[in-house]
Amino acid sequence: MNKKYTSKDSQTDRQKVATMREQDIDLSDIPEITHDQISRAQIRIGGKPVPKGKVRVNIFLDAHVVAYFKTQAGGRDYQTLIDETLKESIQTHELEHIIRRVIREELHATK
Repeated sequence: MNKKYTSKDSQTDRQKVATMREQDIDLSDIPEITHDQISRAQIRIGGKPVPKGKVRVNIFLDAHVVAYFKTQAGGRDYQTLIDETLKESIQTHELEHIIRRVIREELHATK
């Protein structure tokens, strides 16, 4: 990424930024995200929009995995439980880990 900056010298006090604690950052001029904005948000993976809804897939799972989810699902559809479990796994994945991995990949790609 080769961006030409309009200013030769950054006026950012990098030492001050590096030592700031999260509670020291003034967020008063940043508006809160509303539920309406979230409902209109579009998920992107690899920069490409992901359509909403469900997609039919054929997948081979270990027999003990299927048995486990059937047992856990009780009267519900075990496939729904697998879907919910996968979504929860995606949502709870540590953001910092993802950001660090992406940065490493991008830096490696530019070398």
